[in-house]
Amino acid sequence: MKRKRPAKIIDGKKISAAILNDLRDEIATLNRKGIVPGLAVALVGDDPASQVYVRAKRRTCADLGIASFSYDLPRNCAEKRLLKLIDKLNADPKVHGILVQMPLPKQISEKRALEAIRPEKDVDGFHPVNVGRLLNGEECFAACTPAGCHALLLRSGYDPAGKHVVIVGRSNIVGKPLAALLMQKAAGANATVTVCHSRTRNIGRYTREADILVAAMGVPEFIKPRMVREGAVVLDVGVNRIPDASRKSGTRLIGDVAFAGVSKKARAITPVPGGVGPMTIAMLMTNTVKAARLASEGR
Repeated sequence: MKRKRPAKIIDGKKISAAILNDLRDEIATLNRKGIVPGLAVALVGDDPASQVYVRAKRRTCADLGIASFSYDLPRNCAEKRLLKLIDKLNADPKVHGILVQMPLPKQISEKRALEAIRPEKDVDGFHPVNVGRLLNGEECFAACTPAGCHALLLRSGYDPAGKHVVIVGRSNIVGKPLAALLMQKAAGANATVTVCHSRTRNIGRYTREADILVAAMGVPEFIKPRMVREGAVVLDVGVNRIPDASRKSGTRLIGDVAFAGVSKKARAITPVPGGVGPMTIAMLMTNTVKAARLASEGR
């Protein structure tokens, strides 16, 4: 039996705006102590998508009153040069968070770049120390997109406690850290988590059991209506640019979920764009302000 009412749209723009607004009070408190949260962003090369993301991060910093330190390096930048910059930023007390925009050119090891950032300034949440702390349920900086997914659920009234969450995608950026966040023995977590991936046989068998389904595999409209349980909550992390002759740009963005069909079965769903995407930047700002606060407390 089909749902008579369409799914509730989980508005990432609205929720992220509320999170950023909440941060203003904390930033004002830090300012009264003479502290201005600072975020340094290093961009290597001229990847168009990376440039768009970095500009958005810098605009948000300016709007919130977070000091933004910009470092644009050429595509042929040597790894040694980037690592030297990271060392300099690690030692700068005005810089509370460091972000190296991915992907990096092939001559630079992403692993070495990420591990060079001090864990207390790793506001992207990718340093092995923060990954380990997350898995252990300790205070840490969680990766921004998974943290954004978690915040979307909680602020929309869909507490994962006791629910079966199925995540399709096992990346270090989304799938694995989100599973770690949701399975913790903690408020806002306590979910039973299943992680599916490209080697999972009969994925639909698992996705149809999900109370909360998260699509994060980077395959356009992979999740079809037949793969979704009636009344499920669906988070679409995918951002895929496909050709569209009707658009001036010649392309359009779609997610990993076949939105038109799935929205007729789901209880709630995130759109693409305007769902998970805005949350990533909101959580980056949250982590940066948190880093500034912890630094002010000598932690």
